[in-house]
Amino acid sequence: MSAILADAATAAGNAAGAAAAGWGGMLIWLVVLFAFMYFFMIRPQKKEQQKKNSMLSELAVGDTILTTSGFYGTVIDIDDDTVIVEFGSNKNCRIPMQKAAISAVEKPEEAEK
Repeated sequence: MSAILADAATAAGNAAGAAAAGWGGMLIWLVVLFAFMYFFMIRPQKKEQQKKNSMLSELAVGDTILTTSGFYGTVIDIDDDTVIVEFGSNKNCRIPMQKAAISAVEKPEEAEK
């Protein structure tokens, strides 16, 4: 009878050790997964956002811009989060838009080169 109880205790100890090893392995994989997500998804997105913020902070009157809808225009006036953009060559189409709608900026000095 004591041999059966000893075998049962040993089996329970082995099962507890296997369960602990299973949790440890799963925890390691979760850490690896989150590290992968950070370095391949979150970090590049933050870099892109910083790049866009610096581009918009350097925006000046007279710059040629490309909007997210694909229109090219020239910046006429800048407010806090809006800009007035002049589209076309007739100088009559001036539209206020948010800075977030700007996807690219070309400085006048870069256009001459």
